[in-house]
This record gives sequence, structure tokens and C-alpha cells, in this order.
Amino acid sequence: MDTIMVLKFGGSSVANNEKLQLVAKRITKIYDKGDKVVVVLSAQGKTTDKLIKEAKELSSNIPNRELDALLSCGEQMSTAKLSILLNYMGYPAISLTGWQAGIFTTNNNQNANIIRIDTSRILKELNEGKIVIVTGFQGIDENLDITTLGRGGSDTTAVAIAAALHAKNCYIFSDVDGVYTADPNKVENTKKLENLSYEEMMQLSSEGAKVLHNRCVEIGEKFKIPIITKSTFNDKPGTVISDKIEENTIKSIIKKEVSRVSVIGNGIIRNFDLIEKIIDFIKKKELELLNFEISETKISIVFKNIIDDEKINELHELIF
Repeated sequence: MDTIMVLKFGGSSVANNEKLQLVAKRITKIYDKGDKVVVVLSAQGKTTDKLIKEAKELSSNIPNRELDALLSCGEQMSTAKLSILLNYMGYPAISLTGWQAGIFTTNNNQNANIIRIDTSRILKELNEGKIVIVTGFQGIDENLDITTLGRGGSDTTAVAIAAALHAKNCYIFSDVDGVYTADPNKVENTKKLENLSYEEMMQLSSEGAKVLHNRCVEIGEKFKIPIITKSTFNDKPGTVISDKIEENTIKSIIKKEVSRVSVIGNGIIRNFDLIEKIIDFIKKKELELLNFEISETKISIVFKNIIDDEKINELHELIF
């Protein structure tokens, strides 16, 4: 049986044509060994942020459906460019959008979940000897509308495709070469971890480690797909995330940036309309909570991530 390898490259790995050349060399090196290769790409560099900024310049009330249609363009650009390059290099390649690759999702825009993947088109192209390049971060819902998967969406796409294809491994390439005992940009003398269990990686991700999103690790654990994190820019060994529990030992320290927001006023504990408004706002914005406490004079909310000024302004407008 032919071995299928799934390789995912993040935005920093495909940021420009020079880096696309490095990515192409990594792909062809694996393809030349006789493996079938599926590649999942993010949008180039800050393309998604640029598209959001430009959309907000047009309207302060962007329809969610249209925003997803716009945001999906970034990944389509990077996959088409890589396919053009690989074909020029003499390697048969084809780019597929999320819907062409058979990725079906829920209909909650900007944060959709993958329901199933119809792998027939991917397998057809693989069996014809092609390198298949799939857009990360996107799919289609029951109405055939484009959806995007939210934070970590390309990682999720890659591991989900690996699971659907029963791939041997799923490689996640980025500008870091693995998972460390702490953030190497902030802490001296950190050590790279050779192995992590799925559970350990999910704990690290939920506490702010940015190597992998916990959604993709959950899929890896469910379908027993080893996830290997490596650098696009060097050949150092990466970190393998699998169901192997190597030993009972401390693996990493994470410093997580969070936001604490407080709403203050006498008798606030009995202001049920206000409490309901705040809870509805948190749900609508799909903000993740660490803690929510109410006292006589204060509502104290601790979010899992930094809350930007725009959302604070929206909350202020809602309350006052």
C-alpha cells in the first residue's frame, strides 16, 4: 500500500516567492522517495489580516458569509502559486480549494467545524501521481457556501485530511523547529522536546503555546495520527506528538497573556439585565473564558486571550 504523507506549511513559510522555493524543495524531496504527498497551506504572511482591514474600510457591518468568501482567497492564492512553481519544476501538481477537496463543515462562519471529508477527488489526483495542494482554513457548509475554520484552521485542515486518508504522519512546518520546555524567545537555555503525548500538547495549546492549536491535536488523538512539528528553514529533528507517553515528568512552562475586564457599580449583582447582556456578548463574540465572578459592586471577567480594544469599545457601547 502506498504511503500518504500530509505536509502543512504556515503563513511565514510561504510568505514570498523565495520561501515558496524552499517549501517546494521540501515537498519534492519527500515526493522523490515514492510517497504520495498532500500539502496544506495557509495564506501568505499577513494576507488574512490585510483582507480583514480592507473589508473594514468598506463597511463596519460585514456580512459573515461575505467575510468568509473574502478570507478564503488568501489560501487560494498561496496554493495556486505553489502549484504553478511545482509544475514549472517538472512535478505534476494540482491545487484544490476546500470545497474541491470535499471538506464539509458546519455553517458558523469564521469558526466552522469540519463534519466530514469526501476524499474521492484527493485520491483521484494522488492516484494520477500528482502532488495535491489543498487550501487550509476553509470548507463549505450544507448550502455550499464557503466557511472558514477560525484560529488554527490550517492545522486543523491538515490533521483532518491526514485522518480521512489514513496517512502515515502529518507534518506541521513553521518557523519553529518543535516544542520547547518554554518559549525560547523569552527564556534562556530551553530544551526542545523530542516527544509529547496528545494530552500534554493539548494542555500546552490551551495555555497559550502557539506551535499547534488544540483542535488539530484533538483530531490527531481521536484518529491516532502522529503530528510532527518541524521548521521549514532547517533540517533539525522536530517534536513528535502521539499517544506515546514517554515518562512522567515536567515538560514545559507556559506564560500566558490574558485579559481581565471589570465592570463596576453599586448593586451590580442584582442587575440581571446587564449580566445577561454581558453573557450574550461573550457568546456572540465566541470569547473564551477562564473565570467569571460577580460581587455586590463588580463583575470580573478573565478571558483566555488578550481582548483587543475594538471589543472593549463594543462592550462599553453595549453597557453605556
